[in-house]
Formats: sequence, structure tokens, C-alpha cells
Amino acid sequence: MVDFSPFSTLKRAIGGAPAEPTTLGRFQLRRLLGQGAQAKVWLAFDPRLEREVAIKLMLPVQQTSANAVSQWLQEARSVSRLTHPNIVPVFEADVQDQQPYLVFEYVPGQTLTQQLQANGAMPAPQACALMQDVLSALVAAHDAGVVHRDLKPSNVLIDNNGRARVMDFGIAARINVAQSGDEVEVAGSPAYMAPEAVRGEAISPLMDVYGAGLMLAEMLRGRPLRGGTDLHSALQKVAHEPLLLPADLQERLDDPLRAMLLRATAFEAQQRYPSAQVFLDALQGWTGNRQPEPVADGSAPGSKNSTLEFLLRRMRYKSDFPALSESIGRIQSMAGSEKESISSVTNEILKDVALTNKLLRLVNSAHYARGSSIGTVSRAVSLVGFNGIRNMALSLVLLEHMQDKSNAHLLKEEFLRGLMAGSIAAELGNTTTEGEEAFIGALFQNLGRMLSQFYFPEEAASIRALMTATRDPMSEEAASIRVLGMGFEALGLGVSKAWGLPESIQRCMLRPVGDPPNRVPPEAAGRVRWSARAANELANAMLHGDQKEVEHRLSQIARHYSKALGLPAQHIQEATATARKKLIELASAMDLTVRAGSPASHLLTSGVEVTQVHVEYSPGDADTLGSTELQATQVIGPRQVGAAPVKTDHVTQTLAAGVQDITNAMVEDFKLSDVLRMILEAMFRALEFHRIIFCMRDPKTDTLTGRFGLGAGVEGVVKLFNVPMNASGLPDLFATICNKGADTLIRDASDPRIVERLPPWYRKTYNAPTFLILPLLLKGRPFGLIYADKIEPGGLVVDDKELALLRTLRNQAVMAFRQST
Repeated sequence: MVDFSPFSTLKRAIGGAPAEPTTLGRFQLRRLLGQGAQAKVWLAFDPRLEREVAIKLMLPVQQTSANAVSQWLQEARSVSRLTHPNIVPVFEADVQDQQPYLVFEYVPGQTLTQQLQANGAMPAPQACALMQDVLSALVAAHDAGVVHRDLKPSNVLIDNNGRARVMDFGIAARINVAQSGDEVEVAGSPAYMAPEAVRGEAISPLMDVYGAGLMLAEMLRGRPLRGGTDLHSALQKVAHEPLLLPADLQERLDDPLRAMLLRATAFEAQQRYPSAQVFLDALQGWTGNRQPEPVADGSAPGSKNSTLEFLLRRMRYKSDFPALSESIGRIQSMAGSEKESISSVTNEILKDVALTNKLLRLVNSAHYARGSSIGTVSRAVSLVGFNGIRNMALSLVLLEHMQDKSNAHLLKEEFLRGLMAGSIAAELGNTTTEGEEAFIGALFQNLGRMLSQFYFPEEAASIRALMTATRDPMSEEAASIRVLGMGFEALGLGVSKAWGLPESIQRCMLRPVGDPPNRVPPEAAGRVRWSARAANELANAMLHGDQKEVEHRLSQIARHYSKALGLPAQHIQEATATARKKLIELASAMDLTVRAGSPASHLLTSGVEVTQVHVEYSPGDADTLGSTELQATQVIGPRQVGAAPVKTDHVTQTLAAGVQDITNAMVEDFKLSDVLRMILEAMFRALEFHRIIFCMRDPKTDTLTGRFGLGAGVEGVVKLFNVPMNASGLPDLFATICNKGADTLIRDASDPRIVERLPPWYRKTYNAPTFLILPLLLKGRPFGLIYADKIEPGGLVVDDKELALLRTLRNQAVMAFRQST
């Protein structure tokens, strides 16, 4: 009878029996799985139980080391009793031809070392999820009285389900068993050993806590924290020098995760987590995975939420993400609330001068042009609508935050892809409203990819590598889940919720699944979602397809979505061509350029001739309403010497553009409030006032009171502007100016002659050093005034042209009142 006992091979080894090159005991060696300095790992077959196993074959031992072999076998028996989902079980331990070996369950997959070598640094959600598996295994081992002592990436397997499983407790030792003798044999890999292990102190579970922290740091960094080839020097350094986390690793982590790593790898054992369980609890608390809830799609419990929470934390740690979030949240709230007025939307946009100028350039591009140039945001809002302005502002804000990065070219190309999709979706909309919703939905379907490229460029590169691999390429969704722990769509949707985007946009960001329906969806939301999905497929075909086959591919996609969109395939192709032409205009208006020869450049070099739109104004044509009816400017107070002149070109062009906007509006069926807003905005932008207020006379009280305005904090003070026209007592400067009908520029409000005539409410609330008053009169009586101020003494200088344009704007306000009554 064949002896299969664990000691049989040891007996044969002592007897000097020759080794069989293709077998080890009863096991048939099939192929080498891996090899290290101390051992080889084979895939083998166990004919007795008819199963594949993994065998770790170690270096030969000396014949005189019978005691060491005996101790090793005893430890192997301890390990074989460990049963846990995250531990690779040991089936057998034996020695053949003086070579000890361990027989493990064969787990298909890669070692953590192989994964790190192939993909580099892991996103923190993925790394922390794997480390929780490792720590769960250590908790079970420590409870059974076993310390691993050689925890490192090559001893962790990642199975086909993405679960980490710890293997090779082959040098494990019983807890609390101090080694005897004057010298202690160092067991473990120097790069991963705890300081006290190198110094030969008593074996402790805290050695594994240290190894786990070190391994988590390596997963997050993508490469080992310790190196060097000199074994003696390496051991000395480990034993006597605290570990310092590299700066490139620390800056990628948020404060809680950095603190956990520092505690786990503390030089003094008593400063570490007191057990693997406490470390595990801390990690679970950080990921929000302490009380997991089942999810419908069968993915890991809590994984999506914890991944999103981590990604949002990491984004917030970057200085530009809070600014981006604030801008987008502000734009959406002002355009999404029914309570918001055009005035508040305009005021919000005007707070950002760069955004204002770019938005006006964009609104005059071919994509939005309405037949005449637009020179004020107020006019743009009234013509384009809240949603249209929101779409432009959101697009510009996204682009603005993608400029100053080392990978800006990739960011702009991703943005251009989304902009192309949005342009197509807008053309496919059945109505203007549906087109606007489809534009922003199609653009934001790309949000997750854009954010990934901006905030996680290394991970984005890994995703592209997985998608373009020559062997077994992955879909974008699968690759992003592999690298980020969640798909791009889920990331974009999660961020959109954090920004407070409306549910209509969030629904549109979710691509409908399956084949397009054979009929047009009855609900607008369904039509918009299918339009956005079709638009993104069309954009991707133009961006990534072989340029020789693009037209054929576009034709296929158009036919595929024709019934769902209720449009002939030819119409979809024509809409795509139109959107491509408008994209060139949009890119020009946004100053959006991409690398020559890049895939995105094909979208901007289609060979289509597009007439560039230039917004130009002629000051000579400005005074369209004839000469003013009011008095020439009266200057009260001395002229301040040395005041910096305003850039005349900017001032006159902006004022003239406002005049033209108002002229266009007044030949239509206009609203008085819209015209007055345009007047204030033109003055505000041209002369860069701090605040500008429109006041109107209340016939019951005979008082000029503030109605609305623009500028910093104007909402809180506009109602406090109060000028009684027949007040007794000291003369009121504002009442005097209005009763005289004199346009007045106060250059130095600190002049005693001026101060004594300023009412108390003004000195308490406004108290500007320089301000302008433009009275509005009908039939010789003041019915309103325009007040504007500067925060710099003497900061307002106007020449004859600018004064004429200011008078024209004031006269347009008077004319608007006449026509509206």
C-alpha cells in the first residue's frame, strides 16, 4: 500500500531517493505559476481527489535541520486549521528530497504584486476594499493564535471575483511564544517587516498590522515604499529608522486615510492600532461600509456609495473642485428656481467678468444667434431663456476649469466630445425646450469621464489602457469599474446630485439601456434621453471612427435611432452635419483649441466653410434717439488729480452695444423691466461700477425708492435707497439733483460741502467715495433716478463720447416709460 502520510516524503528524502522532475509525491506538476528568491509555485494536479492545487516548493534544507523541519511542519498544521473566505487554505505540508512544500487550494487569478505591476497605483476605494479582505483574514488568523509574519503583495491573491485572499502562512508562528537563544533567525521579507521583527522581539499580531499598513500604502502608491539591494543595510534601517510616507503618496490622500496609514505603520508597536480588528473597523468607518445594504445589481454591498464618497472627498481635497462646485451650484440654482428673476440671474453672471464676456461671445455665435447681435446679459437671458443661458454658463464653467492642467489637451478633447454630443442633441430636439434639455443631458453624460480625466489622470490613463489592450480589451464601463470602483455614468450622476442639478438633467444623464424603441416615447423625458444617447454615439463615431468610414457609420446610427426619435435617418444625418458646423463656431467663441492631428481635431477641421461671427459696434451709430432732453453734466466738487482713465474702447463699445440691444428690444413687444435691466447692465459693465441702482417715484409718498440693481450685495441695500422729494430740514443732495434734473458726478464724497448734504441713511448704508446720479424726468418732473458708485476715490472718469452714450441710455429709459404708459 502506498504511504501518503505527510512524513513519507521526509523518510524518502532522508533515504536519498531521487526526485521525479514532473511529480512531487503524488502530485503531478503541470506548470510554473511564479517564482521568487525563496520558492517556486506550481500548478499541480492531485490524482487522489481529482482537483487542481497550488504547490509552493521551497529551497532545500540541510539534512541536519531535522528539528527545523519538525517545527515547520508543526506550524503548518496550525495554519491548516485556519478556515476563512479570505484565506487560501493549506491542504498539506510535506518534504521531498530535502525540499519542504505546501499544498494550497488553487485560486485562479493574479497576485497583488502582478496587479500592481500591470496597473500601477489603485484608487483608494479599490485598495481599501482589498485591504479589508486582508484584515478580515488576519483577524481570523490572530483569533486562532497564528501570526502571518510575511505579509506582502506576492502573498495575496486576487481571485476572479475581485476578492483578496491571503496565502502562505508557511512561516507562521504561535502567538506569545517567545523564541529562545541569544540569536534570533529573521523570518520574513525585509521590505515588509516590522521594526521589532527585525530586532528579534517576541512575535506579535502588531507585526501583521504594520505589514498591512505598509501594503496598503504600496497599493495606493503603485510601487514599494522600501527598496535597496543590501540586505544588512536594509534590515538595519528597518530596525532603527521610522518609516516616512513619501510626499507623492501623502498629497493624494485625504486627512483620515493618511492618519490611518501613519498609525498602522508607526515605528513603536504600542502606537499602532491595537489589533487587526481595530484597523479593520477604522477602514470600514472611513469607507462608509460598516453596515452594508444589498444592492439590486448584485455588486458588492455598499461599494458604489463608498467609492463615490471617496471620490467626492478626494475631489473636495483639490482646491479647484470646491470652486467648480460652487459655480455650477450657483448657476443651476439661479436658473432652476421659478422665483428667480432675470435681474438676479443677470447679476449672478455679471459677478464673473470673464464668464460674462465669454457668454456674450457664445450667445452671438451661430449656435445661438437670433438674427441680431446681443450686447447685454439681460437681453441674452430674455431672448435665449433661463435654460439656454444655464446651458451656456455650465458649459463655459466646465471648460474654464479644464485649462490650467498638465493634461489640458486631453481635458479639452474630452470636453469637445461632450460639446459635440450636446450640439447634435440640441438639433434633434422636437422643441426648443427639449433641445435645451437634450443639449445639457448629452454633455453631462460625459461628465464622469471629464471629471476622471481632470481629477484622476493616472486612473483615466489606466482605463484607456484597458480599453485599447491588444488582448481582451474591456468596455469603457467595465474598465472604469475595474479602476475606479464604479462606472463613469455613476460617477457623473453622483457628482450631479452633489451639485444639486435638477432631476430632469440627472434622468437625462442615465443612458437608456437596450435597443431603441420602435416608436417615439410618449413622454418628453424619454425622448430627451434617447436623443442624448443617439447624439453621444454619433459624436463618438466622428471622434474615434476611421475617417474613411465615418459617413457610413453615421448612416448606420441614424437608421438605428430613426424610429425612436421619430425622424428620418437622412434628417438625423443632416442635423449632425449642422451641429458639426455650429461646433466650429462654438469652439471659436470659447477659444477652444485642440492638438493638431488629434482625434478631436477632426471635429474642427471638417472642411466646412464657416463665416466667423464678430461682434462689432460703431459708437457713431449709438445715439439713435437724437439729442438728449436733459441738462449737460454738472460737476459738484473738485476734480481729483491723478485718477486713472478708463479704457475708452471697452467703455464705448460696451455702452454702444447696450444702446443697440435696447433699440432692438424697443421695436418689439418689450417689457419695461427688461429694458431697464439692459440699461443698468450696460452702464455697470462698461464703467465697472461697484453697484448700480434704479429708483422710481412712489406717488403715495412722493419718495424715490430703490427697486432693483446690480453689483456686490445689492439685494440687501437696494430697498434702503430712499429719497423724499419734499423733505423739510437740511437739503438732501439727491433730492436737489433730481429736482434740478442735473446729471451729477461726485468725484470726492468726503468733501465737507458734500458730506453735510448726504442723508444719514446714505452715509450708513452706501457711503461711496465716488458716485454718479442720472435723474429721469417726464414733463419736467423727476420720476426716477439711476445711481451708480465706485469704491475708489475719483475712480470714475468719462469723456464726451462716453457721456453722450450714458445720456442716450438714460433717454432710452425715459422713452421706454413713455411707450409703456
